Amino acid sequence: MDRLPARVAATPSVASFPDVGATTAQRVLRNTYLLLSATLLFSALCAGASMQLHLPYPGILLTVVGYYGLLFAIMRLRASAWSVALVFALTGFMGYTLGPILNFYLKAIPNGGTVIMEAVGLTGVTFLCLSAYAVISRRSFRFMTSFLMVGVITGVLLSLGALFFHLPGLQLAVSGLFVLLSSGLILWQTGEIVNGGETNYVLATVSLYVQIFNLFTSLLQLLGNSSRN
Repeated sequence: MDRLPARVAATPSVASFPDVGATTAQRVLRNTYLLLSATLLFSALCAGASMQLHLPYPGILLTVVGYYGLLFAIMRLRASAWSVALVFALTGFMGYTLGPILNFYLKAIPNGGTVIMEAVGLTGVTFLCLSAYAVISRRSFRFMTSFLMVGVITGVLLSLGALFFHLPGLQLAVSGLFVLLSSGLILWQTGEIVNGGETNYVLATVSLYVQIFNLFTSLLQLLGNSSRN
């Protein structure tokens, strides 16, 4: 499964923002969570439809082109009402690519359904705990920016190497790496929203969605391999 990196950028901390900035941050956080909830549900519905219709996996090239094409369109139109529609297009497309992967686990592993539900549960608990910590503590995780950027680039390169050279052990190591990176990026992005560094809820939603997607697929691969063994 491809690992698709999210946007990483340094932003100021909340200490430099006045009360108006804090109010704006609360509004961005609320809108982000509302849109994220809707897109996760839509993505799940698309994944379910893809599973029921037994649609084929589109392949690495089409997945990468579709993902980055839609991401580029969202970035260009981030201030437009069309950006919300594009976010649903992106998350729906990623849900479609997830359907064939879930079908594979259901067929390849005797307890594939249990493995999928465990991955869903762990992903949900991890996201909620990390988001709650970032919101309650109101800490800035700006110090993690360089580490996360280097980690994502390294992870993508290692993932491509494991894919092309057929190294399943390396792919499992990459999955473990992306569990850590996705968790760190959830903290980072939520901290940026809370601290007023991210003022566009559409971009924040896309960033968090990608981290949840990567976290889920990474946990799914780790749990699936453990179950097969």
